Amino acid sequence: MRDFWLSCGHHLLDRAAGGGLVVTDEFLKVYLARPELAPPPDAAEDERALHAELLVEPRIAVSPKRIAALKDPDARENWQLMLDFRDLLLRHPTLEAAYAALARDGMGNTPPLFINQLVHVILRNALDGCEDAYVLRAAELFFREQRLTIHDQSLIAADEETIAGIGDTPLSPLVSMLGLPAASEIDVLSESNADSYWDRSDQFDMALDLTAGRRGLAALGEVIAVWLYHMLSVEADIEPLTEIRDVNLTWYVGLDAEASKIGDALWGGEELDDAQKARVIGLFRLTFRDPDVVTEQLRGEPIYLLLAMTSDRVLRIKAQNLVTGLPIRRLETVT
Repeated sequence: MRDFWLSCGHHLLDRAAGGGLVVTDEFLKVYLARPELAPPPDAAEDERALHAELLVEPRIAVSPKRIAALKDPDARENWQLMLDFRDLLLRHPTLEAAYAALARDGMGNTPPLFINQLVHVILRNALDGCEDAYVLRAAELFFREQRLTIHDQSLIAADEETIAGIGDTPLSPLVSMLGLPAASEIDVLSESNADSYWDRSDQFDMALDLTAGRRGLAALGEVIAVWLYHMLSVEADIEPLTEIRDVNLTWYVGLDAEASKIGDALWGGEELDDAQKARVIGLFRLTFRDPDVVTEQLRGEPIYLLLAMTSDRVLRIKAQNLVTGLPIRRLETVT
């Protein structure tokens, strides 16, 4: 079995009897050592001391008074956010339970970075043993922003962070459209190069074809099914559709903010303009294998999932919408 996404730190976590991930000191220490959490070179001594103590004992109680006493106002805010997040993880039996609590109670002030890192490691757990590079690349959409472009009549998604801040003269039309430098290596995932994904999985440098009717959207449907089973203990079949025509949106879930707006418009009987239609990336029909999990009022009604990009061609999936937005009778998180 090949490993992947080593950067998420899954190998530092324990597993509960139910399959969920249990926080360890090792995981928290690595988390604290991430560049975005380490004190900058010009940090005051009080912040450095706090960081050093937590690296030795990451579960120590830190009083609000100590945070308030930090000289740097930015450090006060950053450390309060960090400690709130740490305490959230420690209050729950598993990372999955912590994420479910965030999804249902609201993300509040939790930084999107922390949310994405949590989804990253939970999906690594849920997809353990997966041997399909298309499914793993599609799963990246759950926790990393994507930049979309049209190339040779195909809709191609590439990692936004990988693209950001790089220039120079590109080697190919696709690299040019995505803004990548000549020195970079980015390929659209295909059957011929899928085997290279395993060595590159932490580089996030493989693009994915999300054209309707192709493997990318089907793989995303498989990821959604895995996520629902792992987080809610429900089995579902997710079928990608090729067009919105004649779709009765009795119940729908927007997989991102843009898709939610479009779904609201369609549900209200509005006609989509050309710009809105162009932003729709995917439409899925969801069918629960056990119809009894659906609330009685909606039993037998179709459930749809919408996926869309912003006007500037960025895709930001909100995985929490799948935890909170479905009409199911019971919500059971892996513990």
